[in-house]
Amino acid sequence: MSVPEQRAERSGGRWPGRQGPGRRWSGRQGPVVAVVALGGALGACARYWASLIWTTPPGGFPWTTLLVNVVGCAVIGVFMAVIGEVRSVHRLVRPFFGTGVLGGFTTFSTYAVDIERLVDAGRARAGVAYLGLTLLAALAAVRSAVWLTRRVLAWRQP
Repeated sequence: MSVPEQRAERSGGRWPGRQGPGRRWSGRQGPVVAVVALGGALGACARYWASLIWTTPPGGFPWTTLLVNVVGCAVIGVFMAVIGEVRSVHRLVRPFFGTGVLGGFTTFSTYAVDIERLVDAGRARAGVAYLGLTLLAALAAVRSAVWLTRRVLAWRQP
């Protein structure tokens, strides 16, 4: 037990990296929280920009949210496939881009609100269709993007 975290765990002491009563802030978590926040702000701004360009009329089908979520899932697939192939990546790349930017860009909370709005407007069938379409399209986007990215990476290697 030469690592301080292991000694603290075994003795019931404080665990670094977790906040709360009796716990201290690890110096490694501050930068992660900062890059996730920065990335989330950038991703949310990009999503907002998309909603300004392609507005959804009240009671209309939320095509913008569907498109943002599908595109975001495809980019997550590409990102994870590329990161999986790269040996050395700075430790803040994944939290910044994966969790922050793409987490802020995709908007599954708005997706849930859109379903509720469609149902409340008497368009329950459209709400159920939107629910299923988003889920299937998002999963297909991730899977297709991973598959295609791996193919491209394999083709480019000597």
